[in-house]
Amino acid sequence: MTHRADHVPKGIALRLLAIFALASMMALVKYAEAGGASLPELLFFRQACALPIVLIWLANGPGLSSLRTKRIGSHARRTVIGLCGMLGNFGAVMLLPLAEATTLGFTVPLFATILAVIVLHETVGWHRWAAVAVGFAGILIVAQPGSGHFGMIGALVGLAGAMFTAWVSIELRQLSRTENTGTIVFWFSLLSLVPLGIAYLFVAQAHPAWVWVAMLAAGVSGGVGQLALTGALRFAPVSAVLPMDYSSLIWATLYGLLLFGVLPTPATWIGAPVIIASGLYIVWRERVRHQELATEPGV
Repeated sequence: MTHRADHVPKGIALRLLAIFALASMMALVKYAEAGGASLPELLFFRQACALPIVLIWLANGPGLSSLRTKRIGSHARRTVIGLCGMLGNFGAVMLLPLAEATTLGFTVPLFATILAVIVLHETVGWHRWAAVAVGFAGILIVAQPGSGHFGMIGALVGLAGAMFTAWVSIELRQLSRTENTGTIVFWFSLLSLVPLGIAYLFVAQAHPAWVWVAMLAAGVSGGVGQLALTGALRFAPVSAVLPMDYSSLIWATLYGLLLFGVLPTPATWIGAPVIIASGLYIVWRERVRHQELATEPGV
């Protein structure tokens, strides 16, 4: 896919909108959980509210005929992995302060590098391996194992969520060879509602009105964020928009302060830039690698 230079700012703006929407979703998840909402309920509303938004977008864009697929098995596998990622990401937000949970999410490029070797059998040079090592050193700075200031169960849940999110990126790379983005998003939303709907039947309970509003708003924010992520890549390359993802730490810090009266720990302010720098370096090395392959004779 080629991108016109004058469209790149649109891509960046959409990515920033997406990150704001997804950060808002996570804050609403934590807010609703504080009011008694359970994890299965939150996951169900996340997907149930997003599905109509995706259908409206498809109806006004590629058309509903684009929902046809011959790879339902691949979509089902992507759904299982995606649900595991959402379970980990939501769980981390419920167990940890927003800023710390968000920082753990920055490890996705590190896990993507590892999984590219294991799943896709890609060759990774010492530059990217060094960046992975530095990134995990940043995690140790943030978590400070043994200090007791950071919930280790929450940290493990957050890292598991990041790993499955990275695995989703591997699956999407393979699915996108034959499926368009709208098709992938639709089938993930629809298929995930089957197990989530069953789980919801066992945990559904009454809530104050503000909790229902928070759960609904979280689902809508998630749907908007998902579509904005998709739209961003129509106008700009990954290398241009991905650095915008780290703006989520700003929103997490603001939401943490305004809604919960919590600020990131000093260790988070030190470790987060280390993790961010390692992720950006991996993205830069990926770009260099693809440029080198593109200029090789016969490629």
